[in-house]
Amino acid sequence: MSTRTLIRGGLVVTAADEIHADVLIEDGRIAALAAHGSDAAAGWTADRTIDATDRYVIPGGVDAHTHMELPFGGTFASDTFETGTRAAAWGGTTTIVDFAVQSVGRSLREGLDAWYAKADGQCAIDYGFHMIMSDVNESTLKEMDRLVQEGVSSFKLFMAYPGVFYSDDGQILRAMQRAADDGGLIMMHAENGIAIDVLVEQALARGETDPRYHGEVRKALLEAEATHRAIQLARVAGAPLYVVHVSAEEAVAELAAARDKGLPVFGETCPQYLFLSTDNLAEPDFEGAKYVCSTPLRPKEHQAALWRGLRTNDLQVVSTDHCPFCFVGQKELGRGDFSKIPNGLPGVENRMDLLHQAVVDGHIGRRRWIEIACATPARMFGLYPQKGTIAPGADADVVIYDPHTVQTLSAETHHMNVDYSAYEGRTVTGQVETVLSRGEVVIDQRKFTGRAGHGAFTPRSTCQYLN
Repeated sequence: MSTRTLIRGGLVVTAADEIHADVLIEDGRIAALAAHGSDAAAGWTADRTIDATDRYVIPGGVDAHTHMELPFGGTFASDTFETGTRAAAWGGTTTIVDFAVQSVGRSLREGLDAWYAKADGQCAIDYGFHMIMSDVNESTLKEMDRLVQEGVSSFKLFMAYPGVFYSDDGQILRAMQRAADDGGLIMMHAENGIAIDVLVEQALARGETDPRYHGEVRKALLEAEATHRAIQLARVAGAPLYVVHVSAEEAVAELAAARDKGLPVFGETCPQYLFLSTDNLAEPDFEGAKYVCSTPLRPKEHQAALWRGLRTNDLQVVSTDHCPFCFVGQKELGRGDFSKIPNGLPGVENRMDLLHQAVVDGHIGRRRWIEIACATPARMFGLYPQKGTIAPGADADVVIYDPHTVQTLSAETHHMNVDYSAYEGRTVTGQVETVLSRGEVVIDQRKFTGRAGHGAFTPRSTCQYLN
């Protein structure tokens, strides 16, 4: 049975255009757009009509950095693929790219299959995978080629977390050389983990155990140093590089310098670095533990450099690094020792709204909002134009967005499976009203109508900025 949905009367906003247009959806894809009130649009009929008057009609968000059910520090991220993708839908995100984890001594295939199994039949929205490489050797390097062909075309390496995910410069260089050959994209957690571990040990020896010291030992200069080193290794390998969760002004400067040389170097930041700071890490009574993530929150003065980077395109993507741990029973594992606090914040539900607030505040324009949250992540990770835009032939991942409603972010009302909000009490202007995933309504006028299992694994091509 062919089904047709018509979205009438809204302002369609993509990375390229803003146009008052009606959108016709047929069999899960965008069939056509026509100016509102035009003869073409007037002739359309549909099984369902959605009135988008005074609303934005935008592509579903693409969050290219989430960690559902991630094992970390003796516990697991509190969102499952079911709860996490449902929360993503509530926040106007219709595609996530999560991280499958290779365990040291095991194959990439084994790690990827474990993540396929976790997600299969559980997701409310579409999903893809990146591959975390914890063990770079001859056999895992060969596996990279096969994964790229399978649609898992990006690989994350860590300069941090010695003894867990850490790779040394030689391993990183080898993986980059392989990616240069097979079209894969290396994603880098750029912090000097060896030096950080020394500073952690010294801080704890001085009795500095509170959450705020997490930010003090993970110094901005050690993020910048690792970013610089990653860029030089990528140059030697002739490989592109995508630096995840950039938080420090000095690291942005390294990316900008590389891009000024014309190098294929890309950077991502996250809402927490744009809206939160070390003031949160310093909250009393261990409340600061809620804000422990890596790279860490920085002093407020770094925020201006991040916003500037987003405006100048030295940073291209805003993802969440959604990796929630409950305050009670999980973050509390680090009472008396900040190094034992599980690293990660909840945010998959808040990203689109926070970035719309940035439009309201004048940091970015409307089309740039869609570019950094939808179109660029889709292009960066080989999903465009199936995802990230509203155009004939694209998947009908569409959000009806009310730009006027004022809402207060709170753990009382969010849908993420975590007992606190990183943005508790913050008011933002704008709210997701209705969400379609491949033409199926999953949020209908602020009611969840989706289901676990609707979301499909989406194989990806290679980075579209390199073609």
